[in-house]
Amino acid sequence: MWLRMTLAAVVVLCIAAAAFCYWAAFGDTERPEQSTSIVIAEGSSLSEIARQLGDAGIVRWPIAFVAYERLRDRNATIQAAQYTFGPHLALPAVAAVLSQGGRPPTVWITIPEGFTAAQIGGVLQSHGIGTKSEFLAVVADTDLRFNGVETRGLEGYLFPDTYQLRRDATSRDAADVMTATFMRKLPRDYVGAARKLKMTIPQIVTAASLIEREARVDIERPIMAGVYYNRLRLGMPLQVDATIEYALPNHKTELSLSDLKIDSPYNTYLYTGLPPTPIANPGAASLQAAFHPAATEYLYYVYKGGGRHEFSTTLEQQVEAERKHLR
Repeated sequence: MWLRMTLAAVVVLCIAAAAFCYWAAFGDTERPEQSTSIVIAEGSSLSEIARQLGDAGIVRWPIAFVAYERLRDRNATIQAAQYTFGPHLALPAVAAVLSQGGRPPTVWITIPEGFTAAQIGGVLQSHGIGTKSEFLAVVADTDLRFNGVETRGLEGYLFPDTYQLRRDATSRDAADVMTATFMRKLPRDYVGAARKLKMTIPQIVTAASLIEREARVDIERPIMAGVYYNRLRLGMPLQVDATIEYALPNHKTELSLSDLKIDSPYNTYLYTGLPPTPIANPGAASLQAAFHPAATEYLYYVYKGGGRHEFSTTLEQQVEAERKHLR
């Protein structure tokens, strides 16, 4: 009698355990409560992945996931990627998501030279890295310091390049990577060059941003830098159209006479000196030109087509050049 009762109890327990395992694998669909994404790192073991699924609330019992995968005799490695799980999935559905392969855990993002922070924020948002407004908040609230002089935000210091970012990167992460690259791309002698020019580094970077927006061929960039510094030294307004474009709420390919009268510190037709901040994020060639300008007497230039400009030393020469090229 005792043996029969013991055997019956064992059978009942086995049936209950089997029923529980079946429910845990196929009937438990309470998790995740909402759509959830995780990034599985390269080289993660099955137990590490199970633990990550449990921590994210995707499975209730990580050990049940491990057992399910081993019972399926899965030898395939789960790819390092980003996976998104819909709500209320049983273990087979979770395993199916993983077996299909997810999105690569990183994304390549290219920032062209001359892009503004707003444009960069838009690119990041389009790739799922934060939002444009979040990025602009980081740019506005973060300053760098060069030889005791602080920048006014990060506009101008977000180096244009191609970056590989994690899909779970934040706007702050992206800004940190770009500013770190900016620091590496500065000319090696940038401190001494700034001292020689008798300018602060933020001032020179601002000049580099003007060069980036105005020049189209590298050979002219140092000449443009020379033009700007000559005008600054003489107290002449820079009269750079790109600074006004930066001040306008919407980009315009051609400025009107009324645009030239806009009351903004970025209007270099109305106000002398450099604008208060860079107007774009310059590349290496423009930075090099701004720190090492050409020795020239030019004070003017006008676009003549083919990516080139004609430079002049006198107003009379400039008027003639405009007459010739601006028909």
